[in-house]
Amino acid sequence: MNDCLFCKIINKEIPNYTVYEDENTLAFLDIHPCSKGHTVVISKKHFVDLSEMSVSDWQDVSRGLAGAFARVKEVLNPDGLNLGINNGKAAGQAVAHAHWHLIPRWQGDGGGNMHSIIRKGDGVDVKEVAGLFTK
Repeated sequence: MNDCLFCKIINKEIPNYTVYEDENTLAFLDIHPCSKGHTVVISKKHFVDLSEMSVSDWQDVSRGLAGAFARVKEVLNPDGLNLGINNGKAAGQAVAHAHWHLIPRWQGDGGGNMHSIIRKGDGVDVKEVAGLFTK
């Protein structure tokens, strides 16, 4: 993917601030951080979104996420950490290369939890939705 920003970072065409790297993943500081140490974790293989990844690819990224998490914890020692992914444009994915965000958190930082991302679930019948998964 010649025009992919993250592929260019992997290929060292664009510099980054590396937090962690292994043979399958690269983790680097987000240039528009939500908090101190906000880290982006990417597969070194190009995937537009999660649906393109095999189980093996998921395992590779999971190991990279664990390595990046350990490094952020070791260096910054945050009180907590949010792990998230914006998969698809409707979810806010801005770069068409699957990536995860590790966002270090500190007590009193003013941030919310995953439920604060979107609150449009009022009136959703959970039992009805559950039925869709049993068909």
